[in-house]
Amino acid sequence: MVSVNATLQIDLSGACCSEFLNGRQFTASGGQLDFVRGAYGSEGGKSIIACHATAAKGTCSRIVARLDGPVTTPRNDVHIIVTEHGWTNLKGKSTRERARALIALAAPQFRDELTAEAGRQGLI
Repeated sequence: MVSVNATLQIDLSGACCSEFLNGRQFTASGGQLDFVRGAYGSEGGKSIIACHATAAKGTCSRIVARLDGPVTTPRNDVHIIVTEHGWTNLKGKSTRERARALIALAAPQFRDELTAEAGRQGLI
């Protein structure tokens, strides 16, 4: 089984918020976590979470230091993340490796800021 889901934000640990936007509920989780876990648990399965690297015409990063809302898919369940800047498999990666991999998927104009914040949080 392969599942493909969208998200609104991904933090530097790999946790995803897919239901909260601009300080309020945007949508429901829609069973995202069930599909993520089902796909990863199936033989040869893959769970893919996709998002644009930015929002608001490039002025806002969707890869963030900390989520603005609730966790829809916990970091320990996230498998493959895809943006227009590439993809990474987070399974088995350390916290440091996750942060570096996700910063590489962020839009270039936000990478320095994310790297600095990852340093402040002790992630890298």
